[in-house]
Amino acid sequence: MPEALDLSIFVKRQDDGTAHLDLAIEGIDCAACIDEIEGGLCRLDGILDARLNYTTHRLAVQWQDGTVTPSAVVQELQRLGYRAHPYQSRLVEEEETRRSQWLLKCLAVAGFASMNIMLLAVSVWSGNVTDITPETRDFFHWLAAFIAMPAVAYAGQPFFRSAIGALKAKRTNMDVPITIGILLALIMSVVETINHAEHTYFDSVVMLLFFLLCGRYLDQAMRRRTRAVAGNLAALKAEVAHRLDDNGEAVLVPTAALNPGDRVLIRPGERIAVDGIVIAGSSELDESLVTGETIRRSAASGDAVYAGSMNYDGTLTLQVTAAGKGTLLDEVERLLETAAAAKSRYVQLADKVARGYAPVVHLTAALTAIIWIAFGASVHDAIITAVAVLIITCPCALALAVPVVQVVASGALFRSNVFLNSGDALERLASTDTIVFDKTGTLTLPEMRVVNAGAIRPDLLEAAAKLALSSHHPLAAAVAQESKEHRPYEEATEVTGQGVKAVVHGVELRLGSPAFCGAVDLAAAIANKDADVSLIAFACGHERTLLLVRQALRPDAVASVKALQDLGVDCRILSGDRPEAVAPIAAALGIRDWRGAAKPADKIAAIEALKVQGRKVLMVGDGLNDAPALASADVSMSPITAADITQAQADAVFLGDRLSPVLDALTIARRARALMRQNLMIALVYNLIAVPLAFMGYVTPLIAALAMSGSSSLVTLNALRARSMKAKALSETSMPTNATSAVPALQGA
Repeated sequence: MPEALDLSIFVKRQDDGTAHLDLAIEGIDCAACIDEIEGGLCRLDGILDARLNYTTHRLAVQWQDGTVTPSAVVQELQRLGYRAHPYQSRLVEEEETRRSQWLLKCLAVAGFASMNIMLLAVSVWSGNVTDITPETRDFFHWLAAFIAMPAVAYAGQPFFRSAIGALKAKRTNMDVPITIGILLALIMSVVETINHAEHTYFDSVVMLLFFLLCGRYLDQAMRRRTRAVAGNLAALKAEVAHRLDDNGEAVLVPTAALNPGDRVLIRPGERIAVDGIVIAGSSELDESLVTGETIRRSAASGDAVYAGSMNYDGTLTLQVTAAGKGTLLDEVERLLETAAAAKSRYVQLADKVARGYAPVVHLTAALTAIIWIAFGASVHDAIITAVAVLIITCPCALALAVPVVQVVASGALFRSNVFLNSGDALERLASTDTIVFDKTGTLTLPEMRVVNAGAIRPDLLEAAAKLALSSHHPLAAAVAQESKEHRPYEEATEVTGQGVKAVVHGVELRLGSPAFCGAVDLAAAIANKDADVSLIAFACGHERTLLLVRQALRPDAVASVKALQDLGVDCRILSGDRPEAVAPIAAALGIRDWRGAAKPADKIAAIEALKVQGRKVLMVGDGLNDAPALASADVSMSPITAADITQAQADAVFLGDRLSPVLDALTIARRARALMRQNLMIALVYNLIAVPLAFMGYVTPLIAALAMSGSSSLVTLNALRARSMKAKALSETSMPTNATSAVPALQGA
């Protein structure tokens, strides 16, 4: 980072005497870097907190103002082997794009080289047992060398740079033994080629690079995609607003220039830029992305409204209570960042094993060479034996043990309509013992339906549905789904705020509010009976009827929740919707622990309380208000209909209108975790058998390379068992076909 850059301009100073700085960190290659960076910074006097988000590589540092300088923080990071610069999302995204393209180029070079070298190696192997001449064999070896050396020099850079950075910082990581093994095997292959030996190891070197680059590129692509979608939160923020001056004139100003107490004008079709109180006007607001409630809310004088909501019908005058910082949308973003950083501290199973693996590999190879020389062996033979030990202990099987299961299990999840957003999601899904569901759009379908359609005369229902096609109201949209012809009445007209009407064959038809249709008495009786239903009235001449509209349960919600409970999973509901709307859903699903009217901070607090109890929590939600809770949970899922920012924070996304993918995900993940552990055990047993043989000189580097490839093939074959993993199918006969059969109390009029 240029020394001329003044870091102090990026420091945010708080009223409590603390200072905050966000930095983008380069050189992070595994989850183990999190503890190293955070621990190293926290040892500095004055540092109060340091949190690294592994997904975004964003480091948040907080210190007591006056005790530490920003340059001291950056220098400490440099001492640890990492480069840092002020976090700017656009620059970080550009850098990640360049790195992704570079990794793809390295992968292409390694793949092309490995295919060509393998053709030469197969020719040599077959020739050694037939009639190949020494001259021809040497020629093939030199061809392989000329392909391998530039390929390794270019494609191995991601590992070489990481290893060099780690060694400069006086530490080790998984890339150190990989780099040493690759370089020693390459050098010894060149030496053996010069000495006209029968065997070289160029093919093993480049093939190992190819497999490792595959895993690194996929991890990079996954994290980059998540960051790109997460940036969509900014789309909900209105950058400008119309402020009313003392003369009542509207002046367009940046949202950042607004202060509490200012008056702003919100016109129909505009997204609200501030949190505030309505002081004049009335309208309907779509707050689905903010609160999770899909039904539009009527707003009038005295009502509170939130930034990010969409204004539809009328013009509103608001008194600002918060603008920019301090709004509900800002709170969601802050909670989201904090929760995501905390969850990113999770260390994958392979990383945990690898922490103690690297120094053991180095020590074993070094001791082999020293002991052989001490017992009178030549330096050449000692190095050859040490290389054999290093190759045979090369963490290829260990590196593949977990990723290959992830790939195969991801395919099984794909067939179950589940897509993973996180590389370690399988491990965290497997440990889940508690599921927290959001209600709206998660347990229920995202669109609303007429739940008493079967109780209405078909001709009346069809007439109401055709009339609803001429209205823009969300309740009317639910009624319109019942139309068979999908052709609206041409003479229909909409009365703003009341409904839509038309005269058909001399008979007046009306669809809208009970008052508009003359059905107030009918509506009062239904409202007293069921407070959780939305009413839309229909009048056909003198005949009146009420259509009951609500979000229907997902078709298999009851069966899926029961199956999850049978697996020993504690299922709960945590919803931002009204308690009276949550209660019947919880009763229908047999869920005893539920809560309504929960704000984003409340959801995080509830999840953290469960985690303190030792629970492993899976959060399933779809609204913007669920995003911080999704990031806070141990693992998370969201339906494909969720808001973009919510999908970005979810570790997995599922398709379709059923809830069974959640059950499939847990079942497959538990089986996948068992296979991961089996693969790690295979790699361990392999090393316990192979290393002593290599140490005693019974294994040549060629046999070591073949053994290494064999162990990798073994863990791969074991992982392929994941292809047959399938969650127990839910019986179609056990599933309710619609929401009314699932929820007897909601069957309608």
